[in-house]
Amino acid sequence: MSAVNLIGGIIAVGLAAFCVAALIWPERF
Repeated sequence: MSAVNLIGGIIAVGLAAFCVAALIWPERF
């Protein structure tokens, strides 16, 4: 796996986790 794919995957997972957290805990955002 290249560094670009690794970084892109980490960013995608981070954005997905942030979206889920915003849906579960809207008062924190």
